[in-house]
Amino acid sequence: MRTQGTVDRRSLLKVAGSSLAALGLTAAGCGTGSGSGDGTVTIRYTWWGSDDRAKRINRSIALFEKKFPKIKVKTDFQPYADFWKKFNTQASGGNAPDVFQNAIGFLRKYDAKNVLLDLREQAEAGNLRLDGFRAGLEKFGEVDGRLLGIPVGSNSMALVVDQAVFTQAGVTPKPGWTWDEYHAALARIQQSQGRAGDAGPYGIMYLYDLYLRQQGKAFFTTSGLGFTEADLTDWWTKAYERVRSGVYADPKKTIQAKPKSAVTAGLAGSEFTWDNFAVRYTAEGKSTYGLAPIPTTDGRKTGQYLGSLMLSASKRTEHPKEVAQFIDFMVHDPEVGRIMGYDRGVPATEAQFQAYVPTDEVGKQIAAYEKQLVESRVLEPITPHPAGADVCEAAFLRLAEEMSLGERPVADAVKQYFTEAKTALSS
Repeated sequence: MRTQGTVDRRSLLKVAGSSLAALGLTAAGCGTGSGSGDGTVTIRYTWWGSDDRAKRINRSIALFEKKFPKIKVKTDFQPYADFWKKFNTQASGGNAPDVFQNAIGFLRKYDAKNVLLDLREQAEAGNLRLDGFRAGLEKFGEVDGRLLGIPVGSNSMALVVDQAVFTQAGVTPKPGWTWDEYHAALARIQQSQGRAGDAGPYGIMYLYDLYLRQQGKAFFTTSGLGFTEADLTDWWTKAYERVRSGVYADPKKTIQAKPKSAVTAGLAGSEFTWDNFAVRYTAEGKSTYGLAPIPTTDGRKTGQYLGSLMLSASKRTEHPKEVAQFIDFMVHDPEVGRIMGYDRGVPATEAQFQAYVPTDEVGKQIAAYEKQLVESRVLEPITPHPAGADVCEAAFLRLAEEMSLGERPVADAVKQYFTEAKTALSS
C-alpha cells in the first residue's frame, strides 16, 4: 500500500539494500524450489526493503529452519523498484520465487498473469491458519474468492506533523476535523511559523482515494478509474493555487531537500504518509513528530482502511505445503513478531501484536493511532486495485509534480493522466 510531498514515494522506492554476501544471504537460484535425497526441500523467498529489514527477516528465517529442519530458505532482497523489475522478469519466464513480499496494487496484475497460488487449499489442509488476524485483515489478500496473499502487517494513511510547529501555531488536530479546518490550520502555520503548512498532498494516490471515498467514489473500481476528469481538475487546480500561495511547500525546494522529507528539512509542518513510516521522521529529523487524523468532508467519514504488506506464493512452486508452513510461521509466530516489530507495519495477527509492545514513543503512537481507527469504527473495506494500479500510481505522482512545478497546465496534466491510466488499465 505510497505511498510524495511526504517521505516521498520516489525516495522510498530507492531504499538501498546492501550486498547479499555482507548479510550472509544466498542469491535466488533458478527453478521454483528444490529437493534433496534426505527429504529436505529448499524454497526461495524474496522481498524489497532496507538492510535492517533483511537482518530482521533472516533472524526470523533462522528460527523457522530450526523448527522445520527439512525446509531450507534461500533469500534475496532488493530496493522497491529493482525488486519489481526483477520479479517481473522472473514471473514472465516462469521462474517466480516460491514466496515473495507483495502489495495490494499487484494482486490482480499477477493474478491475471497466472503467477499467484491460491492458498485456500493449503489453509483447508491445515498448513496455514486464517484465524487470529486483527480487524478483518485475513480477507485482505482475497481476490474474487481466491486467497492470493496473507497480510504480515497493517498500516493506514495519517498526517505526520512536526509537533513543535503545530503547538506554536496553536493547532490541535482532532478526529473528525474537516478539510476546511485542515487548510485553515495550514494557513495559520504559514502565517505564524514562516513555513508551509503541508508538503503538498496532491500527488499521493492513496490520499486522493480517501478523499474520493469520503464522497462516495473511489480512485479505482474493479476494472478502471472511479473518478472523472472534472474531479481531478478540481483537486489539482486547488493544489496549484495553494502551492502558489505558500500554504503547500515550494516543490522545487522539496525536490532539492531529498532524500530528506519536506517536514524534516523544515520546509513544511506536516505531510501525509503511511502511519508506520513515522519512525523514519524521528531518525531523519531533529524535532518531535506525531500522527494526526485524516481530515473529513462531513466530520465523520475518513474513507480509511487498513492496508498491508503480504506474503504471496508462486503458482509454479513445487512445494506448496512447505510454502504455506513458512508463511504461517512468519505471520503467526510470536518471536517473529518481536523480531520484526513495526518494520512491515503493525503486526497483522493478535499473537504477534501482543508479542511486540513498542517502548519507543513513535511506536506507541503508531499502535495508538491504529487502535483509535478500529475503536472509532471508521475503517472500511479496501478499494479494489485492478491490474495496472502500480503504473497508475507512478503516473499520478509524476504528473502531479510536473503540475506543481508549473511544467504542465492543470488541464494538460489531467488529460495526460487519464490517457496513461486508461492505457495501463486496459493492457
